[in-house]
Amino acid sequence: MKIFDILVSVILGIVEGITEWLPVSSTGHMILVNQFLTFSDDKFTEMFLVVVQLGAILAVVLLFWKKIFPFNLHPKKNEPVVKMDIMQMWFKILVATIPAAVIGVLFDDVINEMFYNQIVVAGALIIYGVLFILVENWNKGRRPVITSVQELTYQTALIIGIFQLLAAIIPGTSRSGATIIGALIIGVSRGVAAEFTFYLAIPVMFGASLLKIVKSISDGLSYGPMAVATLLIGMLVAFIVSLFVIKFLMGYIRRHDFKCFGYYRIVLGIIVFAFFAISGAAVI
Repeated sequence: MKIFDILVSVILGIVEGITEWLPVSSTGHMILVNQFLTFSDDKFTEMFLVVVQLGAILAVVLLFWKKIFPFNLHPKKNEPVVKMDIMQMWFKILVATIPAAVIGVLFDDVINEMFYNQIVVAGALIIYGVLFILVENWNKGRRPVITSVQELTYQTALIIGIFQLLAAIIPGTSRSGATIIGALIIGVSRGVAAEFTFYLAIPVMFGASLLKIVKSISDGLSYGPMAVATLLIGMLVAFIVSLFVIKFLMGYIRRHDFKCFGYYRIVLGIIVFAFFAISGAAVI
């Protein structure tokens, strides 16, 4: 690893922190950035782009700690107390992760080989951008059926999880984008859709990062202190940026819809497709 890799780590950490939570596809942005800024070790790049998500996840844990941590001490008896509503929410989250977890473990390498290319990513950016606009137009004037996370049923959680599966299969879809679209379609309010998406990311992204680390170790890859420092810096930057982005998004959706992200995705998809078509760059 080289000193220049630290700069790459910082920039990619910023990109991850911004695009992981906004429904605009972190993959699409990483592809573009990677054309101009890359690590000196390709294998490290592959691992970094997954494991750096841990920094973004820690931001969710910190911001929503009181809403996601089910254990507490009784104020008078000083005994552990389990908050059953939070435990039930975690059971629903686990149900929602089943589709993506099963497909990810069984077909991760196959999916990467078949779908991880610029044409698929650009197409997914554009298609889901159009879907955001159509769903928001269709949703206009409709009163949401579910207005709190506690109102989510196991069935609705599973449906949202199936939409998340689309993001696991098709890069460029955006995990948050797919789950938000699915939630809006079945009558979940924008705020609850975004909040549940954040919670759902905790086991999904932690599991993906753990799987990538295990695969790297099983492949016999080892990294020195400089590589570890580079990864930790990227995670720290992603964590800090994510704190601001999550707060921004939760404030934004109280007054606006998601159509602007749809238009942005369409423009980005055209840029990704045009860039690779003009440059003649090899399929990623």
